[in-house]
Amino acid sequence: MNKQVYESPSIQKMNGGLMNKFGTRSSYEPVKQIDGVAVNFLMEQFGSPLFVLSERTIRRSYQSAVRAFKTRYPKVQFAWSYKTNYLNAVCRIFHQEGSWAEVVSGFEYRKAVGNGVPGHKIIFNGPGKTDEELRVAANNGSLIHIDHFDELYQLIALSDTLDKKPKVAIRVNMDTGVYPLWDRFGFNYENGQAAEALGKITASGKLELAGLHCHIGTYMLSPDAYVKAVEKLGDLAWKCKTELNSPVRYIDLGGGFPSTNTLRGSFLPGPDTVPPVDEFAEAITSRLLKLGFGAEELPLLLLESGRVLVDDAGFLLSTVLAGKRLPDGRRAIILDAGVNLLFTSFWYDHPVSPAQDFTHHTEDMALFGPLCMNIDVLRQGINLPLLNRGDRVVVHKVGAYNMTQWMQFIQMRPNVVLIDEEGGTHLIRQAEDLAYLEQLEKTPEHLKEINL
Repeated sequence: MNKQVYESPSIQKMNGGLMNKFGTRSSYEPVKQIDGVAVNFLMEQFGSPLFVLSERTIRRSYQSAVRAFKTRYPKVQFAWSYKTNYLNAVCRIFHQEGSWAEVVSGFEYRKAVGNGVPGHKIIFNGPGKTDEELRVAANNGSLIHIDHFDELYQLIALSDTLDKKPKVAIRVNMDTGVYPLWDRFGFNYENGQAAEALGKITASGKLELAGLHCHIGTYMLSPDAYVKAVEKLGDLAWKCKTELNSPVRYIDLGGGFPSTNTLRGSFLPGPDTVPPVDEFAEAITSRLLKLGFGAEELPLLLLESGRVLVDDAGFLLSTVLAGKRLPDGRRAIILDAGVNLLFTSFWYDHPVSPAQDFTHHTEDMALFGPLCMNIDVLRQGINLPLLNRGDRVVVHKVGAYNMTQWMQFIQMRPNVVLIDEEGGTHLIRQAEDLAYLEQLEKTPEHLKEINL
């Protein structure tokens, strides 16, 4: 028998990608435009990095969510969650569509008033309201959601000095089968705190009980959890009607509906695991209709959605500053946008697309920002085509929380542009400069001169 010729083994790198019927693929399509506006034009006009928001996507997301609920339940009202993105242009899009305002601080309350929202269409949540903030909200007829007993006593004490009887609800926390429980805010349902708070409100005679509120979590993936929330708020609503002789006008289920972003550590991408809004709407409204209220008694359903309505409408455009090799052999790309701008990169694996043509050679790489901090990591690992200095990328689904949680750290915050439904571009927040950053600083006289 002839001895076989030895052949050395060959190791070939496998590039994972999206699945199709033939297996995995590693091809990418460049994203050269957003709503018909060229990425290169946007970056040449407004600089890099740059946030871009799509008005068309915002309106369509809102209209789709409203349709999902209003086709299933006769009394529905959305209230835009200001903390999700409180740029005035964004808020006004939602208000034009008919959304009320939901705020969690005096500063957000003033923004809502400044955006033209009538006082009686502002929901005031949050655990830290001052006397003056409560006074303004009560006199404006706003819906004040009480978070704890101290706030309840605070409002009762203020009531004698107010022009109007405060309209209030209580925030309720509860076990909905999703853990860890969101039990930091509000009155607990299971231990009787919520029922006790309702009794104190009605017994005081100084507050008008208008509704019940809960917010059971964020990025919720279980419609069944909202069913349990409806059942428990419904139980409290029956007690208000039958035992306290004070029927409530609305049930507020807060927000928490997820966007299609992919959570870090998830095995499957967000679009494959996130229930659509219609599933939440079906679960919530079908249970509401079974609470036993007559047609004329059905409570108004309030929803304080934020993330699901705006996340997909936001893009962060960035430029490659450099490429390098890490000690373990991985390729790393340094972008001009860091975690100071993209705070959600701490919990999302945001999709990233090249903004120009490329060769179809791909490699696993890390994406770093420009900050001189080890935590400035936008993606720990992502398979992308090879990127060179000066190339541009588009980071997707960044509309929620990044433009409220961003910070002036090492670098300042950039321009924000809105693309309207006709393809027009509007600068809705100007990039910061050193003068803006220093305008509130005061230097003591003895420090104004230095000698080096």
